[in-house]
Amino acid sequence: MTTYFGFGLADNMFPAGQSTIRRRDLTPEEAKAVVRAGVEPCLNPSHALTIGAMRTRFDIDVRIPEKAPIAKLAVGDRLLVMGVSGLPRLEGRHEYTAEEIEGAKFRFGLYTVEA
Repeated sequence: MTTYFGFGLADNMFPAGQSTIRRRDLTPEEAKAVVRAGVEPCLNPSHALTIGAMRTRFDIDVRIPEKAPIAKLAVGDRLLVMGVSGLPRLEGRHEYTAEEIEGAKFRFGLYTVEA
């Protein structure tokens, strides 16, 4: 069983065909415990301010890969997502400002591929 950690998810992360995927909310403390137990990061290193918020707001430190990896979950694998809401659309730029990140809301969800 592998536990991945990222800021988002995509349909192609999950097995093709029909799957049963369970999702549950986690508190920041529960998310920290999952990370401490070991995760495979699937973060985009260009999201520096979001990574900074993860570290300073939640005291979560995950190894940042040089290049965003592709996660392929199988039965038994999990994906811990730190979702961010309340940010404006990025138009003509590639990163949020510190003020935008400060005003954002964060939520943790744990997705488990059951079958």
